[in-house]
Amino acid sequence: MSMLTKCHAVRVVLVLLLSHLSLHAQAACSRVINAPVTSLGFSVIVNGDSVTGIYPDIFRSLSSKETCQFQFSAVPRARLEVMFENGQADVLFPAIRTPRRDELGFFIPLIYTRATLVSLQSARPVIHNQQELLEQKNLKVVVVRGFDYGEAYQAIIAELQKQGRLVVESDTVSAARVLKAGMADLSIMAPYIFAGAVQGDVRVEDMVDKLRFDPLPELPWSDSGIYLSKKSLSQDDRNALQDMMERAARSGVVWKGFLRYYKPEVLKEGNRPR
Repeated sequence: MSMLTKCHAVRVVLVLLLSHLSLHAQAACSRVINAPVTSLGFSVIVNGDSVTGIYPDIFRSLSSKETCQFQFSAVPRARLEVMFENGQADVLFPAIRTPRRDELGFFIPLIYTRATLVSLQSARPVIHNQQELLEQKNLKVVVVRGFDYGEAYQAIIAELQKQGRLVVESDTVSAARVLKAGMADLSIMAPYIFAGAVQGDVRVEDMVDKLRFDPLPELPWSDSGIYLSKKSLSQDDRNALQDMMERAARSGVVWKGFLRYYKPEVLKEGNRPR
């Protein structure tokens, strides 16, 4: 099944699963919600001016004149983080919960996720922890600018930067191309983001069945979900959005979307339902 066919089928299922939720809306937003996004696997799929994927499809299905409507636009991840910080983005998703982001927005958890080491399958011994990673100075690591998996992640990439072992790219596909070309040996990110990105791009799609995911104990399971801006949203609009998102989380539709898009081996190491 092609990616476009799969996306269409999943969107149909999501609409059916969510249609009953919109009938029970409790409040409406006072304006259209500004939702800039970055392509992140199947969570958010950007194709030119088209924005689809698990989260945009869910939010659209929940939207109506009686609830909240979203205006999606595509931007690089690092820019999205700055826009959210400055109050130019009403929402930030999907996002791991971090202390820094808690200062900027109100968090609504939707699933559990974690970052792992991502590499191409090889005979390389398993790296068991952060210390082993930092000691193997022959290995280069590629990450995406603007990604944040918490304080331990930031500490690891800061040390890799000091050691001259860090490669920073603007998006996941670029990181995958660096890995494929042998310019880096590992990446650090959530498996579903990496796997979804390579599956959707002809330049790297041959990597999808060759990926290896190795967890690090220093990068634990964390809440992932949506942040609502403290700067740009009124209290009433935050309440309306919170009601929508919490109903979606309780319905299980978010996890069902992941199950339809991703292979079990990808979800096993990087995602769990709430």
